[in-house]
Amino acid sequence: MTSVLVLIAAPGSNAINDAVLDLVGTPPLWLSKGEAAEFTAPDDVEKVRQALAPFPVDVNLVSKSNRRKRLLIADMDSTMIQQECIDELGIVVGLGDKIKAITVRAMRGEIDFADALRERVGLMAGLDAKVIDSILRERITFMPGGKTLVATMKTQRAYTALVSGGFRQFTSKVAAGLGFHTNEANDLVIENGKLTGQVAEPILGKEAKLAALKHLTLVNGLTPADAIAVGDGANDIPMLQAAGMGVALHAKPKVQEAVPLRITHGDLTALLYLQGYKKAEFI
Repeated sequence: MTSVLVLIAAPGSNAINDAVLDLVGTPPLWLSKGEAAEFTAPDDVEKVRQALAPFPVDVNLVSKSNRRKRLLIADMDSTMIQQECIDELGIVVGLGDKIKAITVRAMRGEIDFADALRERVGLMAGLDAKVIDSILRERITFMPGGKTLVATMKTQRAYTALVSGGFRQFTSKVAAGLGFHTNEANDLVIENGKLTGQVAEPILGKEAKLAALKHLTLVNGLTPADAIAVGDGANDIPMLQAAGMGVALHAKPKVQEAVPLRITHGDLTALLYLQGYKKAEFI
């Protein structure tokens, strides 16, 4: 199977310079001058990766077969947005540090995701549901490159889905703002305008994300090989491993170890470069 080496620099850094090109040793096909390029696959990718470690450049080996994907399936928290929504709720109830500590352990895969979710939501019983709208309005920001990623893939007739272990009360607004076709998430139970401290069962965790990938490929006449998936947490690993391209974006160490495609310097437009899009094709 023929592959290409893809280098993607931190946005605006122009870090793919003469020094980097000399280390790679073969001529570039520029996707964006100074920012993204592809090369003939080297004999030893790890050697190239180690040589370029001092530079803010991501190094990935990508198969040329079925490269432009027809399904985008993305995690939300710390992937399509820059925050963890449950941590933002925790700040409102005055338990930000405690809830964030549980979130970090869950995303690292150190504790069971579903149990951790139930525990954190339980601490929010009685919270006025109106705070969700204020958090969305005042505290949630999109990850750079997200709108471009979704819009460009949609223009190429790809189907786009936001699939989160977070909450529908957030994903519905974030998906609409970014232009996703659909979204799936857990549901906070709200009664009389207040959070009850419960999550509707069954909880959407790692197996549900994998099931979502399989279902979305099936109903769209595709296979998992036609999908590109992106996430940062341990609950994303099965989905990332099943997709034709599974991308660990600014991810926890356990996630980076589990999948071959890793973006630590680039933004979400890196997913377009991995598929061979040139910047001139971005929407």
